Amino acid sequence: MEQNDRLIPVHLLSGFLGSGKTTLLTRMLDYYKEQGMKPAVIMNELGDTNLDGQLLGEEVPMAEMLSGCICCSIRGDLGMEISMLIDEHQPDVLFIESTGAANPMETLDGVTEAALYKPIDLRSVITVVDGPELLARSRSGKGRTFKLMQEQIRCATVLLLNKADKLEPEQLVEAQQLLGDVNPHVPATATVRCAIDDWSWLERAMSSKAPRTIRETDSHEHERAEQQTHDHGHHHHHSHDHVMVVTHYWKGPISSEDFEELLQRLPDNIYRAKGIVTFTDAPSRFLFQYAYRESDFMRIEPQGKVNDVAVFIGEHFEKDWLLRELEKLEKPEQS
Repeated sequence: MEQNDRLIPVHLLSGFLGSGKTTLLTRMLDYYKEQGMKPAVIMNELGDTNLDGQLLGEEVPMAEMLSGCICCSIRGDLGMEISMLIDEHQPDVLFIESTGAANPMETLDGVTEAALYKPIDLRSVITVVDGPELLARSRSGKGRTFKLMQEQIRCATVLLLNKADKLEPEQLVEAQQLLGDVNPHVPATATVRCAIDDWSWLERAMSSKAPRTIRETDSHEHERAEQQTHDHGHHHHHSHDHVMVVTHYWKGPISSEDFEELLQRLPDNIYRAKGIVTFTDAPSRFLFQYAYRESDFMRIEPQGKVNDVAVFIGEHFEKDWLLRELEKLEKPEQS
């Protein structure tokens, strides 16, 4: 095969909101760069701002797919983005980080369509699972979000049980058993901040074709999906249409104390928040991350040309209440 026609390996990163996908992605990028290889990334966000991309640095070629999900509303754009990224940067390996609300099986269809444009080969579907959240979801009625998590687990060819340090020994066993029940074909690796010592699985993926489980599952699921479409009068129901996204662009600096207090008051059905914010009582701008009552702030250096913005993701939360609270932060004299 000619050099220009070589198969470019593709890894799809899946996992629900706040599970640690971007942390894993940064580790994988470092691994490939240490091997002297050139990685590229496609990052998908439900909102209209890509904040996680700020963590990757300018040296990694990246395409952004915003304001939709590559498993449905903007699936048709995936092939074009992959094609342009390959033409412009000729990467050795490509990572696709889908939004946490994406059903990976439907995303696989999008990757398959992209293969019509460029010689790519899907090598792995890596699902990062938030251990404490998995246990909590499994015990609280098993709603649609839990079903989505199950789909992400079931589709994986690599499973990481992340945040293992936040689980008691018996909870760790329970979480591993849950993963085994949903996906008995893939052993789960327990991780803390997605740290991995043994990368041999990634090296095997680089030197071989995609596992048959991806191909076969894709085919069988596609047949089932087509049958469901006919059974429901041609209506396409997505597993994440209950997920809500609110994007708020800040009008100016706000108090760090008031902002952190608001994060602590967020309702349980707001799972994830992230953004860039300027504080009145700090000399720098910060990238903030919030997931399940835990928040983290990282100073942005250099400042760069990015908007001050906050994105909130959850299920059926009161959007108007949230917007009012955010506006109060910008007008402290009226709060």
